[in-house]
Formats: sequence, C-alpha cells, structure tokens
Amino acid sequence: MPATHHLSATPQTVAWGYLDAARDAVLHVQSGDEVVIDTLSGEPDNLPADPARVLADHRAVLNAQRKERGEGVHHLTGPVHVQGARPGGCLQVDILAATPRQDWGFCEILPLKGLLPDEFTDYQQALIDIDLDTGMATLPWGPAFELEPFFGIMAVAPPPAWGRLPSPVPWAFGGNIDNKALIPGTTLYLPVFNDGALFSAGDGHGRQGDGEVCIDALETALQGRFRLTARPDLNAHRPFAESATHLISMGLHASLEQAAEQAVRQMTELITARSQHDRHQAYMMCSMLGDLRITQVVDGNKGVHMLFPKSML
Repeated sequence: MPATHHLSATPQTVAWGYLDAARDAVLHVQSGDEVVIDTLSGEPDNLPADPARVLADHRAVLNAQRKERGEGVHHLTGPVHVQGARPGGCLQVDILAATPRQDWGFCEILPLKGLLPDEFTDYQQALIDIDLDTGMATLPWGPAFELEPFFGIMAVAPPPAWGRLPSPVPWAFGGNIDNKALIPGTTLYLPVFNDGALFSAGDGHGRQGDGEVCIDALETALQGRFRLTARPDLNAHRPFAESATHLISMGLHASLEQAAEQAVRQMTELITARSQHDRHQAYMMCSMLGDLRITQVVDGNKGVHMLFPKSML
C-alpha cells in the first residue's frame, strides 16, 4: 500500500537559494507514495516585527550556520528520492493540497528588478496579513482578497553536468515556474535527469497574478501534499501539466516570443498524443480553443503557458 511521509523544514532538509544534483536526498519514498512537505518563505528582512508570528522552523533555518548558500532567496525543502524514477522518464506530481502555515506574507519591489526596473527604483515591502480561518489576505492599505495558494517552485534536480544552479530561473527540470494554474487538483509532469528524480518544493504563494510583474507575489509559507509517481513511460523536454478539465503546456525562454512558441509546440504534441487529430488540426485547434497566457516575466527565463480543454480531445 502507498505510504504517507512528512518532510519538515529544517536546516538539514532546506536548500537556501539553489538546486544541485549533488545534494543528497533527505527522504526516500516508493513510487505512488504521498509526501507532506513543509516549506518556508522569506529572508531575515522580510519577517514581521513580532517574533511570535515567525515559525520556529523558519527561525532555525535562518539562524543555522551554513557552509553553502545559493544565489537565490528561495527555501527549497527536499530533495525526495522516488524509487523507480530514471533519466529519460518523468516524475508525476499530483498536487493534493497547498495550505498556508502562517498568518502573514509579503510582497516586495526590488530596485532594478521586475518588469519596470527603470521606473521603480526604491525598495518597498508590504507585510500582508493572512486570516487562516477565512482564507483571506488584507493589504496594509485596505483591500482584501481571497487566497489561491500554490507553489512557485516544484522541481527535480537538474542534470549533473549543469552543476549548482540559482533558484530564481526556471529550466527544463521545473524550478521557479511560478504558474498560478498549478493549484491542488492539478498534476505536474517533470522530466527526470537523475536517478530518483530528487524532488523539491518551495516558494509558497498565497496568490499571484499571471505575470508576477514586480518580481514577487504574495510570498508565504505553505504546507503541500504531493503524490509522487515514477513515469518511465513518459518522455518530455520540459514540464507540462493537466487539471481535470485542461491540458497545460509550458514554455520557458529568455524571449517571451520563444517561450510562447514552445508552449504552442508542446500543446500540439500533447493533443496529437491524446487524440486522433494530426498536428495541423491540433495547431488550428490551439488557435481556436487554446488560451495562451503569460506565466511570469521576471525570472530570467520568462514563462508562457497554454490551457486547452480536454473535452475537445
């Protein structure tokens, strides 16, 4: 029977700002097992003034003496070794839950970052209250909105030859995809580059708009529940996903136009693989029925994704 595991956030299980195939797995599971993963979000300057609002595991991770630190700000819990996952196949990640762990989050403007770096050159931060009972967030200047939690980063380890990579840039192994469509109830497929896949998660978001234009969303700590399944029968060049109603293709490239091309090309491949339609029919259906959306424009490699209704297959 599949088992359920709990992976806490500790100085030993959290990588700060990087992904690396050389990092040893902190948990080994069987294909089809479920893993509950605690994640963190925020560097020391992002914390609220009241220390009682800061999670104990967050304080422990921030205070730990570290020999290694990546170039990114993200806290990534993992990696998890999944038995049977092999290079050339995929890891199927069924996203079962994404639940806020704390009553606050933050959003920042970083000088010379974001979509408009020349126009917003002063550092700004908003500390945002989260009501865990109602699932609402309230901005310091008044408006409130409903949470839509999801993980900005879900990743397998990169190819060993790529070495240690900073966490902000998404690549073929996943990483900082920042795709708001990847909510509980969806399934993400990640190409595998190492034995065991070595899955990590982090960069919890309480809510994000398509684009994430100022470089942050509502950043907060989440607990996720994932079912991790080795899929040696699947082959992919980059991540893709599906919900109960839609296929979700993804393009990741420094050029937004190239990312869009990748998303459309991948969707034509998904349609032809799951239907009797040829690639010309699939391409026309993408134009008539597919919704091409900007995932994010601020993470080095920009993201574009397409949603296509599975009912049309």
